[in-house]
Amino acid sequence: MKIVFMGTPGFAVTPLEQLVDNDYQVVAVYTQPDRAAGRGRSLVAPPLKKAALSRGLPVMQPDSMKHGPVAEELVGLQPDVIVVAAFGQILPRPVLNIPPLGCVNIHPSLLPRYRGTAPVPGAILNGDTFTGVSIMLMDPGMDTGPVLSRAQIPIAPADTTDSLMSRLSLIGAQTLLDVLPRLARGELFPQPQDEAGATYTNIISKDAGGIDWNLSAVDIARRVRAFQPWPVCYASWQGRQLKVLEAVHLAMEAVSPREEDSREAGRVVALKGRTAAFGVITGDCILGVVRVQMEGKRVMSAAEFLHGQREFIGAVLPSA
Repeated sequence: MKIVFMGTPGFAVTPLEQLVDNDYQVVAVYTQPDRAAGRGRSLVAPPLKKAALSRGLPVMQPDSMKHGPVAEELVGLQPDVIVVAAFGQILPRPVLNIPPLGCVNIHPSLLPRYRGTAPVPGAILNGDTFTGVSIMLMDPGMDTGPVLSRAQIPIAPADTTDSLMSRLSLIGAQTLLDVLPRLARGELFPQPQDEAGATYTNIISKDAGGIDWNLSAVDIARRVRAFQPWPVCYASWQGRQLKVLEAVHLAMEAVSPREEDSREAGRVVALKGRTAAFGVITGDCILGVVRVQMEGKRVMSAAEFLHGQREFIGAVLPSA
């Protein structure tokens, strides 16, 4: 079976490696162009490109899949199937029509829930206790094609988008290996999605990480988990960005404020005998902070941060 593989982030790496390790013939890997990143704005290759080159696979990086030469190039590769995993570009109908077995997408949600660009953060933000992977045949819509197979996994209370995506990548790779031979033998019957149960997610902006302390502690704690590794939740302290990397929601009884204004949203309070060394008053209770990173500094525990910021307790952090 000849495969063209399309993807960009780390989520796509394990499925590609599993295909190669199981002796599938990957004739080309398509990924996004290198992007400028970091303070120096130097070009950085996508994770999938690095993985493909390490396996000696040819890599293509078109700016758009809509240009005529791209389709012609794909026709020349004669793929039996195109496998897509978080590619980041919409495939036009001429491309979808090229492989005889179709274009197969690995989507990190239980479709039709969480179609779109941010399914894993969406599941964490909504407080879901489980999620999964759907292997679907692609059509011109946004994750609307019929489903070939699904696999479900639990969401742990401490899961971040990063940790959950890693597990979903492995589950997606394993499910794909089950689907491909059965698809080739005509043993699968694609199931149309139930449009009544469809939900959508959108691109998460960089500004989404700013914390509004008037929200509930549960909502903020979910955001801390959902926005890792990007854009990361943050507050402002002494004119610098303070990233909140790990946090838990606590009842108001976790601290006994002596002054009425201590209950003001955004006020920092001390917590004793807990993993979270300090908390922040929110719209309903307390967000216990476990790990932070001050702008320009290394990641540290909340307790370690307090050693160098003794005036921090009692301060009021502004809401984004």
